[in-house]
Amino acid sequence: MTDRESNVYVAKLAEQAERYDEMVEAMKKVAALNTELTVEERNLLSVAYKNVIGARRAAWRIIASIEQKEKSKGNEIHVEKIKEYAKKIHTELTSIVRDVMTTIDDHLLPHATAEESKVFYYKMKGDYYRYKAEFSVEEDRKEAAKQSLEGYQQALDGATKSLASTNPIRLGLVLNFSVFYYEILNEQSKACELAKKAFDEAIAKLDDLSEDSYKDSTVIMQLLRDNLTLWTSDGDDDNED
Repeated sequence: MTDRESNVYVAKLAEQAERYDEMVEAMKKVAALNTELTVEERNLLSVAYKNVIGARRAAWRIIASIEQKEKSKGNEIHVEKIKEYAKKIHTELTSIVRDVMTTIDDHLLPHATAEESKVFYYKMKGDYYRYKAEFSVEEDRKEAAKQSLEGYQQALDGATKSLASTNPIRLGLVLNFSVFYYEILNEQSKACELAKKAFDEAIAKLDDLSEDSYKDSTVIMQLLRDNLTLWTSDGDDDNED
């Protein structure tokens, strides 16, 4: 078993054990080999980071909600303690985003030759800067939003040129990009326009879908449709890939 195979196997073990920080470390070793990742390796890396940051995003939302409740009660001592605790989560979130960007910029994008891979990594940049914008304020939020927009736009340019309108990566990209417009930039019309265009283009080519990607593509199309319904009725809880 090569070092590469060994690290992929460890990543799979860590995923089964739900030890995602270790899954990230194993996949970072694979990325550091500076060769193009296979689809399986790419997905393992994505799942690892998504779970690592997902736990912190959930924690951030819970703490922010508790802070609002304590503020409404006028419990300033509790509010100060909450802010102090939130700094720890903020530091962890910032560190994860920085780590993702280093892995993508130093190891993944320079060695990506397949257009689908490039789209995948630029989408990741858009996603993780979007997460950073969620928990940042003022200039930090503006800068994270700017970087997120750049990542998503580069991904969309590549996807439009190289990937079919029914490709699950292209659909997942548009799903998340439209959430970015809605949640981060507060541009509801742009979010709806982007989501509707992608949905309509995919519907038109539905018969061309291979059996392998049919389920993935149609699930994301349903999420696009759900978001459109929510956004046109001013609902909450947007879906993302």
